[in-house]
Amino acid sequence: MNNGRIILLFALLVSPIASAKTIVVDKKSAITSLSSALQLASEGDTILVRPGVYQEGNISISKSVVIIGEDYPVFDGEKKYEIFTIAANNVCVRGLWFKNTGSASMNDIAAVKVIDAKDITISNNRFNDSFFAIHFSNTTESTVENNTIEATATSEHEIGNGIHMWKCNNITIRKNHIKGHRDGIYFEFVTNSSIVGNVSESNIRYGLHFMFSHNDDYQDNSFINNGAGVAVMYTKNVRMHGNKFERNWGGAAYGLLLKDIRDSEVVGNAFIENTIAIHMEGVSRTRFEENDFTANGYAVRMQASCDDNVFSLNNFSANTFDFATNGTMVLNKIDSNYWDRYEGYDLDRDGTGDIPYRPVNMYSMIVERIPPAVLLWRSFLVMLMDRTEKVIPVVTPENLKDNTPLMKRYDRT
Repeated sequence: MNNGRIILLFALLVSPIASAKTIVVDKKSAITSLSSALQLASEGDTILVRPGVYQEGNISISKSVVIIGEDYPVFDGEKKYEIFTIAANNVCVRGLWFKNTGSASMNDIAAVKVIDAKDITISNNRFNDSFFAIHFSNTTESTVENNTIEATATSEHEIGNGIHMWKCNNITIRKNHIKGHRDGIYFEFVTNSSIVGNVSESNIRYGLHFMFSHNDDYQDNSFINNGAGVAVMYTKNVRMHGNKFERNWGGAAYGLLLKDIRDSEVVGNAFIENTIAIHMEGVSRTRFEENDFTANGYAVRMQASCDDNVFSLNNFSANTFDFATNGTMVLNKIDSNYWDRYEGYDLDRDGTGDIPYRPVNMYSMIVERIPPAVLLWRSFLVMLMDRTEKVIPVVTPENLKDNTPLMKRYDRT
């Protein structure tokens, strides 16, 4: 290939980049609205929005553009409209402030809605009092990061979810702070995606709601003081590492609900002051390792429908009930955990107790069958019954025991 042809080919490759332009939106300039800028924009252009309050109804974005805010210009939905509807690939929205979307009982009105797209980035934005803040459907290879999302609703029917994903693939949800929505983060039919470093707190229902979403991972998130904590349901191959589940209190609350999941990992998490740290139904072939359970009502509440799960190297401290189950046959392995109630000895000094520990309290079995009986907890009669059960097990499952309990807390470091 001669030099002339090389130069021509290079010019053709870089010409789209060279032709991209920046359009400025400013209340004091010729272009005073984002809608006008979008009409003028070509594929690949950047739109810079200067400070101000913009009330433009529902803005449709159907071109591959970058929209950047300077000092957080406000896009106000006036409690009537969806604000951005994105139906194009390669769109970036950064540095904007979205307020006051409309609401509806039949439609998922959002501050930013993305439909049938790929390579979308929603980053460093603020959201206040949105019905849904960020709503993706049928979208792939996209990122939602460093956004602050807050709402002030008091009941579920008044509000949607903070970050809502439906039928998506290869999505990254990273370092967002979500507060006051129905569910902080919602995944349904979302695969090969990750939720990393987010704080989801004080949401009306779940901090994270996860359904039919396979091959995903969430790690280093904090789920604090939500109505019912986190729910992961009807899912396989989920990795839950390094998260904090804290102060999820209430009659139907838990840190983590696992229902009908399999082949997953719950590793290195902290469960602190939850009504139920982990509630399990229909869980199979899942590892629970290196977790800390501290000051919960129930640390683990495992239904008889669970099988082939492994609990090892976990720390159980100051929980009312360390383990509870509603069955007499337990098809799970519990081995090498630390239990603060263990009263055994270690004569050979290998770091593990010489006699097994039975974590299921007899009284917890009674409470499973007769919930009001919990009122008698800490009575002398209950203490006497539990002591008797430890000596001559009759009610508690015979095979639910830790044969090698740790004498000291397990230190992951």
